[in-house]
Amino acid sequence: MNGYLLFILSVLLLGYLIELTVALLNLRSLSPVLPDEFAGVYDRAQYARSQEYTRVSTRFSLLQSTVGLLATLAFILAGGFNLVDGVARGFGLAPIPTGLLFTGMLAALAGLLNLPFSAYSTFGIEQRFGFNTTTVATFLMDLVKGIVLAVLLGGPLLAAILWFFEASGPAAWLYCWGAAVVFILVVQFLAPVVIMPLFNTFTPLAEGELKEAITRYAAAQRFAIQGIYTMDGSKRSTRANAFFTGFGRFRRIVFFDTLMEKLTADEIVAVLAHEMGHYKLRHIPVTMALSVAQMGIMFFILSRFLENQGLFAAFGMEQVSIYASLVFFGFLYAPISTILAIGFNAFSRRNEYQADRFAAQTGGAGPGGEALVGGLKRLSVSNLSNLTPHPLHVLLNYSHPPILARIGALRRLAATTAGP
Repeated sequence: MNGYLLFILSVLLLGYLIELTVALLNLRSLSPVLPDEFAGVYDRAQYARSQEYTRVSTRFSLLQSTVGLLATLAFILAGGFNLVDGVARGFGLAPIPTGLLFTGMLAALAGLLNLPFSAYSTFGIEQRFGFNTTTVATFLMDLVKGIVLAVLLGGPLLAAILWFFEASGPAAWLYCWGAAVVFILVVQFLAPVVIMPLFNTFTPLAEGELKEAITRYAAAQRFAIQGIYTMDGSKRSTRANAFFTGFGRFRRIVFFDTLMEKLTADEIVAVLAHEMGHYKLRHIPVTMALSVAQMGIMFFILSRFLENQGLFAAFGMEQVSIYASLVFFGFLYAPISTILAIGFNAFSRRNEYQADRFAAQTGGAGPGGEALVGGLKRLSVSNLSNLTPHPLHVLLNYSHPPILARIGALRRLAATTAGP
């Protein structure tokens, strides 16, 4: 058997087995005993419902992964990539348009495979547990807008990468890296003013006690903001969230309208203080720098596998090409990507603890951090969060620490600050 094919099949199967094992361990870690920290916050029925949500969503995710694995294996072994390549080449276009067509057809096939799962997740599971507020019209419009954005934004980037690899010689990976970095920065600036308003409505926060409290805390931290907005998150889900967007003087604070309904004013300020901590502690630029470095490593390794005859033979391809090399390289890079993701998640969890500490130490989390603790508890109950995830599941999948670990860290900080 072709060595590349054996490696790719092994990676796919091993990845699936790891996911299956971790999911089963996570389900076994569900405890019927309510943690003391949530006594009086969760009632018995709510807690049982949160665990049922974890069971249902985990099993559904495993079903989706199983179907995805079987479809991918069948597509590879049946020569599906060569078939799609033949269709793309049949239009008689130049290499770059052919590459865009090839990639677009693969994306369309993947999208069609995932569409039933996305629809059932939204209108089945999320609806069953009281989260979904998305209408069929909104679901379809989001799908169309997502496709249009992928074509308008992703198409030119992919065309640039293909052109660099076609025409720039050994240094092509550097040019591709630079183009990708520029693309990310441009999207970061366009997102709050062009992209996000395509999906949601942003309304300036009304004058009142909450806005005054937010403005007062931001001023105390010398944190310049362009505006404070609410977003109609309830258009799609009852889940609550808050985030910053934009850079420099264009920074905006955005609260989901669902967050405004579920938290007190003090708890909302505490959530804001946590998000502000990420900015003040420079988590965002450091994370972006690490992502850029990782991207550079990826392009460099990719450049060593372009038009590799053995790799193309593994996928049953009759002709080699730059554009198919990009797709096939994704299979080879998967183990590296997984390892890097574990590192990024660990780094992100560390940042979350630091942002919580910033909120508590600057007074934004309320006396003893209780406002932030209260907000975290309310959000956990509202989102039916799993309070007892398995450590291995956390290691592989959590970008935020488990809620009980965050609350415990805040409690210890408060005890240390209070002194003897």
